[in-house]
Amino acid sequence: MAARQTPSIRKGALIGCGFFSVNHLHAWQQLQGVEIVALCDADAERLAVAAATFGITQTYRSAQELFEAQPLDFVDIATTVSSHRALVEMAARHRVACICQKPFAETLEDGAAMVACCKEAGVPLMVHENFRWQAPIQAVRAALDEGHIGEPFWGRVSFRSAFDVFSGQPYLATGERFILQDLGIHIIDIARYLFGEVDTLSASTRRVNPDIRGEDVATLMMRHAHAVTSIVDCSYATVLEHELFPQTLVEIDGADGTIRLGAGYELTIKRRGADPIRRDCAPPLHAWAQRPWHNIQDSVLNIQRHWLQALDEGRDPQTSGADNLRTLQLVEAAYASAARGQVTWDIGGQRL
Repeated sequence: MAARQTPSIRKGALIGCGFFSVNHLHAWQQLQGVEIVALCDADAERLAVAAATFGITQTYRSAQELFEAQPLDFVDIATTVSSHRALVEMAARHRVACICQKPFAETLEDGAAMVACCKEAGVPLMVHENFRWQAPIQAVRAALDEGHIGEPFWGRVSFRSAFDVFSGQPYLATGERFILQDLGIHIIDIARYLFGEVDTLSASTRRVNPDIRGEDVATLMMRHAHAVTSIVDCSYATVLEHELFPQTLVEIDGADGTIRLGAGYELTIKRRGADPIRRDCAPPLHAWAQRPWHNIQDSVLNIQRHWLQALDEGRDPQTSGADNLRTLQLVEAAYASAARGQVTWDIGGQRL
C-alpha cells in the first residue's frame, strides 16, 4: 500500500459495548491522534452505560444507521463472532477501515469472504489478535531476534489456569466449542509468531468441567516450516498453587541455548557456556487497568497503537484478516484432528 496522508485526528466508532469493549475504549482514550466519536450496541442499557462512562454522545442501536450518519476513518467491531461477517461487509461497503475482534469468523469461508470484500473495497482489515502484543511475548520475540540461542528446534507455549472466565462471559459455557476457539486461537497465534508457519498438526481435546458444553483442555503438537516442533497446551481446568491467569509461559530450545518465559513475567536466556541473562518483562499497569488483567489490557493498547501506525504508513497490520485466516485454519485443523482421534493433519496438503 502507498503511504497515505495522515489526518490530525482519526475518528472511529466502536460496535459492541460488552464485557471486553471497555478495554478498547480506555486504550483509545490513552492513545494520541484518535477519537472514538460514536458507539453502537443493540442493548440500550449497555450502550447508555458505555456512553456515560466514556463521555461519547453519539450512540446508535443499529450499525447501518451508524455508517449512514457518521463519517468515519475506522470502525472497531467488538461483538461476538456470529455478527462479524455482516458487520465487516457493511464496513467495506461504506469504505471504512475495520478492526474485527477475535475469533475472526465462524468458518474459514466466512473469514475468506470478509478478507475479499475489504480487499475489493480497498480498506484495511485487522483482527484484534492481541496476545502476541503482550509485553512478555514481545520480549521473547526480541530475544529470538537477538540470536542468543542460535537456530530454534523446539518450543512450548502454555496457558494453564482454573480462573473463572465464565462469570464475566457466561456465553463461553454454552457453546459447543470453547477453549480452542476462545483461548487456543491466541496461543496458536503466538506459536506462529515465534516459530513460523505450520506444516503439520495433531491435537487432542477434553472437557473436564461438567457445567460447560465445550472442551476446556487442548493439547497440540505442530511441525513448523523451519523444522521447529512446538507444543501448544491450553487448560481452564488446571488448579495451581499460585494462579497464573492470564500469563502465557514459553519455552524455546535452540542449538546454542534456551529461552524461558516463566511465572511472574521473568525471562531467562541461557547461552551455552555463558551466565544466564534475566529480564523482567512485566507489563505496565495503566491507570485504567487492574491486576491480573493488566497484561492483556496493555496488549490492547499495543495492538491499537500498531493499527494507527499501520494506517499512517499505509501498510498491512501484522494480524491482518489475511494473516489471521492462517491462525483460524489451524484452529479448524485442531478440531478436525481431535475429532478423528488425534490424527496428524497436513496443513499444506489438506486445506479445510
